[in-house]
Amino acid sequence: MNCDRVIDSAVAYVTGLFQNDSGGHDAEHTFRVRRLAMHLADSEPGCDRTVVELAALLHDADDHKLFHTENNRNAREFLARNGIVGDMADRICSVINSVSFSQNRGRVPDTVEGKIVQDADRLDAIGAIGIARTFAYGGEHGRPLSESVQHFREKLLLLRDMMNTGAAKAIAEKRHALMETFLEEFAREMSGSDGPG
Repeated sequence: MNCDRVIDSAVAYVTGLFQNDSGGHDAEHTFRVRRLAMHLADSEPGCDRTVVELAALLHDADDHKLFHTENNRNAREFLARNGIVGDMADRICSVINSVSFSQNRGRVPDTVEGKIVQDADRLDAIGAIGIARTFAYGGEHGRPLSESVQHFREKLLLLRDMMNTGAAKAIAEKRHALMETFLEEFAREMSGSDGPG
Protein backbone atom coordinates (compact mmCIF):
# COMPACT_ATOMS: atom_id res chain seq x y z
CA MET A 1 0.00 0.00 0.00
CA ASN A 2 1.27 3.44 -0.96
CA CYS A 3 0.32 5.34 2.21
CA ASP A 4 0.97 8.81 0.80
CA ARG A 5 -1.24 8.13 -2.21
CA VAL A 6 -4.07 6.77 -0.04
CA ILE A 7 -3.85 9.76 2.32
CA ASP A 8 -3.97 12.17 -0.63
CA SER A 9 -7.00 10.30 -1.97
CA ALA A 10 -8.67 10.50 1.44
CA VAL A 11 -8.10 14.26 1.58
CA ALA A 12 -9.69 14.67 -1.86
CA TYR A 13 -12.56 12.34 -0.93
CA VAL A 14 -13.35 14.22 2.30
CA THR A 15 -13.11 17.58 0.54
CA GLY A 16 -15.78 16.49 -1.92
CA LEU A 17 -17.94 14.74 0.67
CA PHE A 18 -18.29 17.81 2.89
CA GLN A 19 -18.09 20.62 0.34
CA ASN A 20 -21.62 21.88 1.08
CA ASP A 21 -21.49 21.64 4.89
CA SER A 22 -21.64 24.89 6.83
CA GLY A 23 -22.71 23.54 10.21
CA GLY A 24 -19.36 22.63 11.75
CA HIS A 25 -18.82 19.19 10.17
CA ASP A 26 -17.04 20.51 7.10
CA ALA A 27 -13.77 19.30 5.63
CA GLU A 28 -11.85 21.81 7.74
CA HIS A 29 -13.14 20.08 10.87
CA THR A 30 -11.88 16.76 9.53
CA PHE A 31 -8.47 18.22 8.71
CA ARG A 32 -8.16 19.75 12.19
CA VAL A 33 -9.03 16.37 13.72
CA ARG A 34 -6.37 14.77 11.53
CA ARG A 35 -3.72 17.32 12.64
CA LEU A 36 -4.68 16.92 16.30
CA ALA A 37 -4.67 13.12 16.01
CA MET A 38 -1.21 13.06 14.45
CA HIS A 39 0.03 15.43 17.17
CA LEU A 40 -1.38 13.14 19.87
CA ALA A 41 0.11 10.12 18.09
CA ASP A 42 3.57 11.65 18.59
CA SER A 43 3.10 11.00 22.32
CA GLU A 44 1.89 7.42 21.80
CA PRO A 45 4.83 5.62 20.14
CA GLY A 46 3.07 2.24 20.08
CA CYS A 47 0.21 3.39 17.87
CA ASP A 48 -0.32 2.59 14.19
CA ARG A 49 -0.05 6.02 12.63
CA THR A 50 -1.61 4.90 9.34
CA VAL A 51 -4.72 3.66 11.15
CA VAL A 52 -4.85 6.90 13.16
CA GLU A 53 -4.55 9.13 10.09
CA LEU A 54 -7.05 7.30 7.90
CA ALA A 55 -9.56 6.93 10.74
CA ALA A 56 -9.24 10.63 11.52
CA LEU A 57 -9.77 11.56 7.88
CA LEU A 58 -12.79 9.26 7.51
CA HIS A 59 -14.29 9.65 10.98
CA ASP A 60 -17.33 11.63 9.75
CA ALA A 61 -17.79 9.83 6.42
CA ASP A 62 -20.71 7.86 7.89
CA ASP A 63 -21.72 10.13 10.77
CA HIS A 64 -25.35 9.30 11.61
CA LYS A 65 -26.17 13.02 11.81
CA LEU A 66 -25.02 13.54 8.23
CA PHE A 67 -25.49 10.26 6.34
CA HIS A 68 -27.94 7.36 6.30
CA THR A 69 -25.42 4.56 5.81
CA GLU A 70 -24.85 1.25 7.56
CA ASN A 71 -21.68 -0.64 8.48
CA ASN A 72 -19.41 2.31 7.59
CA ARG A 73 -20.42 2.00 3.94
CA ASN A 74 -18.82 5.24 2.74
CA ALA A 75 -15.55 4.59 4.58
CA ARG A 76 -15.40 0.94 3.54
CA GLU A 77 -16.08 1.75 -0.11
CA PHE A 78 -13.35 4.37 -0.08
CA LEU A 79 -10.89 1.99 1.58
CA ALA A 80 -11.72 -0.84 -0.83
CA ARG A 81 -11.19 1.45 -3.84
CA ASN A 82 -7.74 2.15 -2.43
CA GLY A 83 -6.82 -1.48 -1.80
CA ILE A 84 -7.50 -1.53 1.94
CA VAL A 85 -9.70 -4.47 2.89
CA GLY A 86 -9.87 -7.20 5.53
CA ASP A 87 -8.25 -6.66 8.93
CA MET A 88 -6.83 -3.21 8.12
CA ALA A 89 -10.21 -1.90 6.98
CA ASP A 90 -11.87 -3.43 10.06
CA ARG A 91 -9.33 -1.77 12.38
CA ILE A 92 -9.88 1.63 10.77
CA CYS A 93 -13.67 1.29 10.97
CA SER A 94 -13.45 0.12 14.58
CA VAL A 95 -11.60 3.35 15.43
CA ILE A 96 -14.16 5.41 13.49
CA ASN A 97 -16.98 3.74 15.42
CA SER A 98 -15.37 4.66 18.75
CA VAL A 99 -15.40 8.41 18.02
CA SER A 100 -19.03 9.54 18.29
CA PHE A 101 -19.91 11.12 21.64
CA SER A 102 -23.61 10.30 21.47
CA GLN A 103 -23.05 6.68 20.46
CA ASN A 104 -20.16 6.01 22.85
CA ARG A 105 -21.22 7.91 25.95
CA GLY A 106 -18.92 6.87 28.77
CA ARG A 107 -17.19 4.19 26.69
CA VAL A 108 -13.39 4.24 26.41
CA PRO A 109 -12.00 2.85 23.13
CA ASP A 110 -10.24 -0.51 23.32
CA THR A 111 -7.23 0.57 21.26
CA VAL A 112 -4.70 3.38 21.55
CA GLU A 113 -5.63 4.44 18.01
CA GLY A 114 -9.27 4.73 19.05
CA LYS A 115 -8.33 6.77 22.10
CA ILE A 116 -6.25 9.15 19.98
CA VAL A 117 -8.90 9.80 17.33
CA GLN A 118 -11.68 10.09 19.91
CA ASP A 119 -9.59 12.64 21.80
CA ALA A 120 -8.80 14.59 18.62
CA ASP A 121 -12.46 14.83 17.64
CA ARG A 122 -13.46 15.88 21.15
CA LEU A 123 -10.71 18.51 21.29
CA ASP A 124 -12.15 20.07 18.12
CA ALA A 125 -15.50 20.34 19.91
CA ILE A 126 -14.15 22.59 22.69
CA GLY A 127 -12.25 25.87 23.01
CA ALA A 128 -12.62 28.72 20.51
CA ILE A 129 -13.24 26.33 17.63
CA GLY A 130 -15.84 24.47 19.68
CA ILE A 131 -17.66 27.71 20.46
CA ALA A 132 -17.70 28.68 16.77
CA ARG A 133 -18.84 25.22 15.67
CA THR A 134 -21.64 25.13 18.25
CA PHE A 135 -23.18 28.33 16.95
CA ALA A 136 -22.61 27.39 13.30
CA TYR A 137 -24.47 24.12 13.88
CA GLY A 138 -27.17 25.87 15.88
CA GLY A 139 -27.71 28.46 13.17
CA GLU A 140 -27.90 25.83 10.46
CA HIS A 141 -30.58 23.98 12.45
CA GLY A 142 -32.57 27.03 13.53
CA ARG A 143 -31.66 26.85 17.20
CA PRO A 144 -31.95 29.96 19.39
CA LEU A 145 -28.81 31.12 21.19
CA SER A 146 -30.10 29.78 24.51
CA GLU A 147 -30.42 26.28 23.09
CA SER A 148 -26.90 26.39 21.66
CA VAL A 149 -25.58 27.53 25.04
CA GLN A 150 -27.35 24.59 26.69
CA HIS A 151 -25.23 22.32 24.48
CA PHE A 152 -22.18 23.46 26.48
CA ARG A 153 -23.76 22.18 29.70
CA GLU A 154 -24.99 18.92 28.16
CA LYS A 155 -21.80 17.96 26.34
CA LEU A 156 -18.92 20.35 25.82
CA LEU A 157 -18.09 21.08 29.45
CA LEU A 158 -17.97 17.33 30.11
CA LEU A 159 -15.31 16.59 27.51
CA ARG A 160 -12.25 17.80 29.42
CA ASP A 161 -12.67 15.00 31.95
CA MET A 162 -13.26 12.39 29.25
CA MET A 163 -9.93 12.68 27.44
CA ASN A 164 -7.90 9.48 27.18
CA THR A 165 -4.34 10.58 26.46
CA GLY A 166 -2.05 12.78 28.51
CA ALA A 167 -1.38 15.13 25.60
CA ALA A 168 -5.11 15.62 25.00
CA LYS A 169 -5.76 16.29 28.68
CA ALA A 170 -3.22 19.13 28.64
CA ILE A 171 -4.80 20.75 25.57
CA ALA A 172 -8.31 20.26 26.96
CA GLU A 173 -7.52 22.18 30.16
CA LYS A 174 -6.81 25.39 28.25
CA ARG A 175 -9.77 24.98 25.91
CA HIS A 176 -12.14 24.20 28.78
CA ALA A 177 -11.06 27.33 30.66
CA LEU A 178 -11.74 29.46 27.57
CA MET A 179 -15.26 28.07 27.29
CA GLU A 180 -15.97 28.81 30.95
CA THR A 181 -14.79 32.40 30.46
CA PHE A 182 -16.97 32.74 27.37
CA LEU A 183 -20.06 31.41 29.15
CA GLU A 184 -19.56 33.79 32.08
CA GLU A 185 -19.29 36.76 29.71
CA PHE A 186 -22.23 35.52 27.63
CA ALA A 187 -24.40 35.31 30.76
CA ARG A 188 -23.41 38.84 31.81
CA GLU A 189 -24.21 40.29 28.41
CA MET A 190 -27.52 38.42 28.11
CA SER A 191 -28.62 39.68 31.53
CA GLY A 192 -27.52 43.23 30.74
CA SER A 193 -25.36 43.31 33.88
CA ASP A 194 -22.36 44.51 31.87
CA GLY A 195 -24.18 47.62 30.65
CA PRO A 196 -24.40 51.13 32.04
CA GLY A 197 -25.29 51.25 35.74
